[in-house]
Amino acid sequence: MADAKIEIKVGAVSFSGEGDGKWLSEQLDKVIEKLPELANVAPAEPENGGDKEHGTRTHHGKKSNVGTLASFLATKNAKNSKTRKFLATALWLHDSSGANRLATGDVKKALSQHNQGSVGNASQCLVQNNKQGFTAKDGAQFYVTPEGRTEIG
Repeated sequence: MADAKIEIKVGAVSFSGEGDGKWLSEQLDKVIEKLPELANVAPAEPENGGDKEHGTRTHHGKKSNVGTLASFLATKNAKNSKTRKFLATALWLHDSSGANRLATGDVKKALSQHNQGSVGNASQCLVQNNKQGFTAKDGAQFYVTPEGRTEIG
């Protein structure tokens, strides 16, 4: 009979174990030692080939080390200006998920899921970023331009 149980999840990798406390502790130490590597493991591609709604996402084999959205917005001074917050979030999505093209809804969803408030009218934020050359429309979607990357830093 097992005297200890543990279950942890880091990114797309999970570990669960049940057994003798000493053995389980040793296994947990091994997992903790590998956490930096495990945190960068990208989730497996969906069987349907990507994003159902937008269909144009691409994924890298390994996620970038861009950190959390909250820390990214803070380091990029993007918490006070809604237009800059929109641009920084779009850039974070490009870099963290490998998304090739985004929709305004993707930015709104990321901000909501990461408890970072909203940008109000996301479409207006996109228009403002387009006018400044920081984003470019591609049909119903958009991407961050090199000028937008430079602006965010």
